[in-house]
Amino acid sequence: MKHRSLPLTAALAVAALGLTACGDSGSGGDGSYTVGINQLVSHPALDGAAEGFKEAFKDAGLDVTFEEQNAQGEQATVTSIASTFANDGDVDLVAAIATPAAQGTASAVKDKPVVFMAVTDPKGAELVASDEAPGGNVTGVSDRNPVKEQLQLLKDVKPDATTVGIVYNSGEANSKVQVDQAKEAGKELGLEVKEATITNSSEVQQGVQSLSGVDGIYVPTDNAVVSALETVVGYGKEQRVPVISADIDSVERGALGTYGIDYTAHGKQAGEMAVKILKDGAKPADLPVGERIRQLEQMLREAKVGEAPSTTDEVVPGSKVTVAYFGDEDDTETFLLGSREVMGIDDSVDVSVYSPQAPLGGAVVGHHTGETVSYKAPNGKTIEVKILSVAGFSA
Repeated sequence: MKHRSLPLTAALAVAALGLTACGDSGSGGDGSYTVGINQLVSHPALDGAAEGFKEAFKDAGLDVTFEEQNAQGEQATVTSIASTFANDGDVDLVAAIATPAAQGTASAVKDKPVVFMAVTDPKGAELVASDEAPGGNVTGVSDRNPVKEQLQLLKDVKPDATTVGIVYNSGEANSKVQVDQAKEAGKELGLEVKEATITNSSEVQQGVQSLSGVDGIYVPTDNAVVSALETVVGYGKEQRVPVISADIDSVERGALGTYGIDYTAHGKQAGEMAVKILKDGAKPADLPVGERIRQLEQMLREAKVGEAPSTTDEVVPGSKVTVAYFGDEDDTETFLLGSREVMGIDDSVDVSVYSPQAPLGGAVVGHHTGETVSYKAPNGKTIEVKILSVAGFSA
């Protein structure tokens, strides 16, 4: 474990003895590392991202000291935390959770790697030159949401819905991007978007009350709103309108449903990138943003109805997968990885379908027959599954 600092008396003693201390300067040269975490605010989605991030280091077997700091939603505190990490020679890498935290960290930390997560539009937030080639000391994982599919859930549960209300923080770049996407998707789905802007969590109740008369409420991955989600859910119940969220954790807290991201898995992906940087010497400038997510999206875009995946050993969208829970081959489940819409499967086909964004789907994708993987269930329990078989599927 890396020593954070030496007391003054100890430092003087080292000098008097003529000993030469290893000039670590953030190199992890002794086999251990210190990673700073600058988290904007605490709520289940971002907390899950932080846990997933740390889990990646544990899986890699690295000796890491985590310096975790939470800004409690205050941008001034984000800046202060970032400056502290920037000036701390023992910190090897800084992780930033949520767009405002990533922006503040990227502005202050220039001479060590920065890995972000829970950022919807990294280029728009001026964190990277492009998703494919970040070009600086900053890279990470984007939490772009399938906004159209999420709004489709509202139409599924309330087919006559014509309006959807969105409360969001006008100062958070993530949220503005998602609102713009919702407006575009709304045109296709016959949904008019009604907006209510806020500046902090204390204004959520006033914001949601201003949406009186809407047919449903959509909650983007807005940190101010998600922090006060119970207020939104309570209003939805009172007005008898469905609340659709952009993240899985919010469903556990009362939202009706989502087609969204498992933030623990999301954070773990960011952690795996950080491991590549520290352990393998990869450069942030050369690590594409959310590379695996884009690959999944590309495979889904190119999928053709009734066409089997090109390989039957690796789990990819379109695969028919059989898994055994906790290695018990008497307790199995067979499902398809993908979406019914993309794969052209209607409700007459009796088969379970999991998206790559679902906890189980995200756990198995990219793995092969015989491998054992794990994921976190909505109740927080870790579920382990062994992949027994992978095959193509024809509708």
